[in-house]
Amino acid sequence: MVHTIWFVVLSAMLAGYAVLDGFDLGVGALHLLVGRNREERAHLIRTIGPVWNGNEVWLIAAGGAMVVAFPSVYAASFSGFYLALMLVLWLLILRGLSLEFRHQIDNALWHDAWDVVFSGSSILLALLFGVAFANVLRGVPLDAQGAFQGSFALMLNPFALLGGVLGVVTLAQHGASWLALKTNGELRDRARRYQRRLWGVTTAAIAATVAASFVVRPDFTRNFLAAPWLSIVPALAIACVAALRLWMGRDDRRAFLASAGVVAMLIGSAAAGLYPTLLPALPGSAHPGLDIYNAASPDGSLRIALGIYLVGMGIVVTYLWRIYSYLAGYRGSEVPP
Repeated sequence: MVHTIWFVVLSAMLAGYAVLDGFDLGVGALHLLVGRNREERAHLIRTIGPVWNGNEVWLIAAGGAMVVAFPSVYAASFSGFYLALMLVLWLLILRGLSLEFRHQIDNALWHDAWDVVFSGSSILLALLFGVAFANVLRGVPLDAQGAFQGSFALMLNPFALLGGVLGVVTLAQHGASWLALKTNGELRDRARRYQRRLWGVTTAAIAATVAASFVVRPDFTRNFLAAPWLSIVPALAIACVAALRLWMGRDDRRAFLASAGVVAMLIGSAAAGLYPTLLPALPGSAHPGLDIYNAASPDGSLRIALGIYLVGMGIVVTYLWRIYSYLAGYRGSEVPP
């Protein structure tokens, strides 16, 4: 039972990161498109200024949870995706620097340079996260000991690249929904236009990825057939896509919540289909794949760590709830710097 709880906790952390940091990655992806001048781009940055660094806590927490609960998955992932993870680390650093350094010197060239860094790093991060997501669905080559056997080029397969496109357009749409909620006037109108355009592209990317997933992993429906109630998760994803189309341009708050639901339910659908597997093996691998049993720490360690993690995450959730509740009434130029 404790293994399943940890699977749910880890999935929830990853979904939380995708939803929360996803919209500020999306803001970055649209930064140079929605913001037509330096003042407008500074305005867009202020909409995420109070929350962007707190949102990244969930990525750190998910990595820590993997180390504590499923160290074999952590070892295989970090050895196999080492180059990709180093790229993610540097992109996160550059993105943080762009947000913090942009305002340090009052120079047009300085501002423009960091705007490009912010936008470029956000797009590449969304792409890499989408590629990683698709490779987990597809499976990775594992040797008999469960260690990764392959190269970075192997991770750039057609299905993974499709996942990268899905990551970019989905998070860009999520960022547009946030900007529509947190801006006024011409900025909001532009954000809504991109929101409408990206909805269709996102829907098509989701449909293409789902169709391709049945080709690369034909057994993905096994859990849904064995436990039909799990189908509620992908059904909720579809409902959120429809709700987003219904509310965008009419009720920005509901549209943003629907967008968050799309991102969360995509992660949830993948988790429901993969359970109890954490890192599937590519067909033909010497290892059957790493799951919540063969990759887990001892039961006693799992129970102790679970108690500590739930308390810590409770504190983080309370803090974030307070921050977002405080910001709920702010919009446009009223967003605090």
